[in-house]
Amino acid sequence: MTPRLASGLWVSAYMARLQAAAIPAYLARRGDATAGAVIVKLATLDGQARAYVRRWDFASDTRLWAVLAEGDEAAVDAALAREGARDPDLWVVEIEDRAGRTLLDQDGLAEG
Repeated sequence: MTPRLASGLWVSAYMARLQAAAIPAYLARRGDATAGAVIVKLATLDGQARAYVRRWDFASDTRLWAVLAEGDEAAVDAALAREGARDPDLWVVEIEDRAGRTLLDQDGLAEG
């Protein structure tokens, strides 16, 4: 089993990668520095959005990014608000990119 990176450190590294790729992003919610769950919200600036969360994939025995919510941005924001109400340790990174880039499929981010 691969040890998990502390949430705060992972978010900082992810934000740096997004910045290096010139993908606009900001921290919408700061969670627990060591063990908080991370949600990545992608707003495509056309009123639509998608939120990704890490989920355990039993077939591959890894944690993969899965879609938590998608559609109208207001509906995605409402889903994130519900998640935040349930989990006070939650982190939310928000990306604003018309091309829909998140980098979550790249090495080091795709699974872990």
